Amino acid sequence: MRRRDFIGFIGGILASPNTGRAQQPAKVPRVGYLGFGTAAASAMRIEALRAGLNGLGYLEGKNIAIEFRWAETDDELREFAAQLVALNVDVIFATSSMEVGAAKQATKTIPIVFASHADPIGTGHVVSLAQPGGNITGLSVLNSELTTKALEILKEVVPEAKRFSVLSDPAAPSHVPTMRAAEAAAEKIGVTLHAALVRAGEEYEEAFAKMAGADVQGVFVAASSLTARSRAELLAQLALKHRMPSIFGLRDNIAAGGLISYGAERLELTRRAATYIDKILKGAKPADLPVEQGSKYELVINLRTAKALGLILPPLLLARADEVLE
Repeated sequence: MRRRDFIGFIGGILASPNTGRAQQPAKVPRVGYLGFGTAAASAMRIEALRAGLNGLGYLEGKNIAIEFRWAETDDELREFAAQLVALNVDVIFATSSMEVGAAKQATKTIPIVFASHADPIGTGHVVSLAQPGGNITGLSVLNSELTTKALEILKEVVPEAKRFSVLSDPAAPSHVPTMRAAEAAAEKIGVTLHAALVRAGEEYEEAFAKMAGADVQGVFVAASSLTARSRAELLAQLALKHRMPSIFGLRDNIAAGGLISYGAERLELTRRAATYIDKILKGAKPADLPVEQGSKYELVINLRTAKALGLILPPLLLARADEVLE
C-alpha cells in the first residue's frame, strides 16, 4: 500500500469512530408471556397480542421475540415467572390477576403488563388507575360491577331463586374482591350466597355436588385463569347434570355449552395491551402509564342450553343480548 493511500485509510477510520459499532446487530427486545393453562387453549389471545404488536410495527422473529411459559399449577406459575426474570426479558405480559401475582413475586423491576385484570387496586398490584406506581400497568375489567350484574341477570333467569352460589378459585388474587361484590349483590337482590371454592379442574364435580346438596338454584362462575382454561366443557356438563342455571364471566365457557356469559371482550383488551408493551420498549415507565378500563362488555346467551334446562328466558333479556347461540 502506498504511503498516501495508507494515510487516507487511517484517516477514514479516525473520522468514523462508530463504524464498527453500527455494524453490530441491534438487540431484539424480548417479551415474556406468562400463561396459565395451555398454548392451545389460549391460541386466540396469543394471536390477538401478535396482531396488536404487528399493528405497531413488531414482527415476531424479526424485531421482537416472545418467550412463552405455560403453567398448569400455581407452583409452576411462580417457577416460570422466576424463569422469565432470570432470562432478563424486557417486559412480562401477564394476562390477569393470577399471572400478575406470580410475576410480582418474582420481580419489582421488570415491567409487567396485564390485559384483563379483575381488580388491580383491590389486589394491591397498582396504587391507583391514574398513577399505577411500581412496575405494573395495563388494562382492567370492572370486576365489582360485572359480578353485581352477573347475579342480577341470574335472578332474571330464575326470579323465584332464594340461594345462589359463586364458584371461584381462592388462589386468584381477584377472589376476595369478587366475593365481596357478590355478597353485596346477593343482599341487594334478596338471595343468600353459597361459596364454592375450587383450586383445580378436578374439584369441579365435588363442588357441584355440594351446591346441589345445599339447594343452590343458580351459579355464577367467576372469571379466572382456572375457569377460563381448565375443563370448560366439564363445567357446562355439570351445570346441565344438576339442572343448575349458570352465568360465566367468560364467553369461552358459553362456546363449551354454558348458559349465559357477561363480561369484557378480552381479545380486544389483549390487542390493546400491545400499546403498553410498545411504550415500555420505547422507554416509558409502567408507573407513568395509567391503567385503562375495558369499555366493551358482552352478554351472550346459549338458547340450546336454556332449552336443555327447560328454561324460558325473559324476552327483555334476550333483546339485550349481544349474541344468542341457537
